[in-house]
Amino acid sequence: MTRPDRFYVTTPIYYVNDRPHIGHCYTTLLADAAARMNRLLGRETFFLTGTDEHAEKVVAAAAEHGLSPMDWASRNAEAFREAFAELDISNDDFIRTSEPRHTERLAGYIRRLQDSGDIALGDYEGWWDPSQEEYVTETAAREHNFQSPVTGRPLVKRTEKNYFFRLSAYADRLLAHIEAHPGFIRPEARRNEVVGRIRQGLQDVPVSRAVQEGDADWGVLMPGDPGHRVYVWIDALCNYLTAVDTPERRAFWPADAHLVGKDILWFHAVIWPCLLMALGEDLPGCVYAHSYWIREGRKMSKSLGNFLDMPTLRGYAGAFGVDAVRWFLLTQGPAGATDADFAHARFVEVYNADLANSVGNALNRVTNMIGRYCDGAVPDAGGSAGLADHDWPAIAAGAVERAAAKADAMDLPGALAEGLALVRRVDGYIHATEPFKLAKDPSKRGEVAAILHHAAEALRIAGLVLWPAMPGKMEALWRRLGWEAPIGRAPLSELARWGGLTPGARAVIGDPLFPRADPAAPPPAPAPG
Repeated sequence: MTRPDRFYVTTPIYYVNDRPHIGHCYTTLLADAAARMNRLLGRETFFLTGTDEHAEKVVAAAAEHGLSPMDWASRNAEAFREAFAELDISNDDFIRTSEPRHTERLAGYIRRLQDSGDIALGDYEGWWDPSQEEYVTETAAREHNFQSPVTGRPLVKRTEKNYFFRLSAYADRLLAHIEAHPGFIRPEARRNEVVGRIRQGLQDVPVSRAVQEGDADWGVLMPGDPGHRVYVWIDALCNYLTAVDTPERRAFWPADAHLVGKDILWFHAVIWPCLLMALGEDLPGCVYAHSYWIREGRKMSKSLGNFLDMPTLRGYAGAFGVDAVRWFLLTQGPAGATDADFAHARFVEVYNADLANSVGNALNRVTNMIGRYCDGAVPDAGGSAGLADHDWPAIAAGAVERAAAKADAMDLPGALAEGLALVRRVDGYIHATEPFKLAKDPSKRGEVAAILHHAAEALRIAGLVLWPAMPGKMEALWRRLGWEAPIGRAPLSELARWGGLTPGARAVIGDPLFPRADPAAPPPAPAPG
């Protein structure tokens, strides 16, 4: 799926009438982990996120707050930037659809589609979903009792003259592409949903709305027709191309992975690929649609007051550390076809089991014993180390190879699990070889040194696999082992080569990397920024 030398990953661009919450953060963390893993693998990587700003409801929300649409959009776009910075997101660009670099290129794409006959003026009557700013089919309207399939709010019957995109003309070609590329839509359950719906037939879709008297000057006008504006959905989709449609970035196209929530899969897996076909552009490698978060077993909603917003996530980051929040979201989140529960008891359970008792405990045991039995210097690997069933170079290489393969398949939780399994293998190795007992016999000091060297080296390599989820903590782990990680200066194949630790380097005994959490303690209080 992934190109050998480049990797381009995107998140959806987020509506600026919302404040950042766990859904936005989760998708962006998935993209961040994918980008970090691909940088680690030595691929030139481009990671894009941003904000979607030309919706009608942005105009309405701005008016309610006494602001211009641009001021409202800018204020909320900054909130997303700040939220992502707090979570240590490593995006290479942040695009706003109000920027000229986007609007000018978007107008060019629309003009190309008009010239090719793929966009043309026509009459339309259908069910409009004001909450999502999109039309829904008659079938979908009836199935959902004429309410929004997403929000449950009433649909509105609209009749208007619009410009249409000839979506129907590309149905067979899209189906053939999906069948020829099984990984194009992931996970498989989502692929099956999309294929079933395409086979029911595709209708041409409106791509503009008529400009009404008194409308705010907000949005991109249809080229050649100032009486219409481009609908927000086509405006938003094109950001993935406008951001890289420059001489310096063009080689990144097509995107290797579009990461989205399942509610916007249709736009990304059907309408966007058909638009790209009409434009003569290559299709993305994968559209990956994750599921939703719930909280303490209940669906999240503002009316219930149980929404996981940034103050809540900030409270958890303050109590457990940003990397612990990243780890929980990435490993316990709804990456597959089912929703995931953010429950406080589960958070503490995962934190203690994976981080405090595994990663942190293994590091403490190894550095403490190096301090006690090797005068604080990373020992040499010479001597017998009870390796009859512990071929550590092969074990570590296998973990790294499997993690890279899973990351290429967008199985990021699976990739991270390989790193954690390697850490737990170190713990099991120490339990089996008992260097703390061998150290009582002076004649066994060489064996103790060899055991600790292998344990420390395996932890160093495990840290590389875990780094995309916990960059700060893994860099701290490496410092404790006396290793300065040349991240970005060498590919993973070199960084993970056995023997990276230098004998004689100082191993540091310090505070626990992940202090154990009290399961009986109440959840942390929200921490407003």
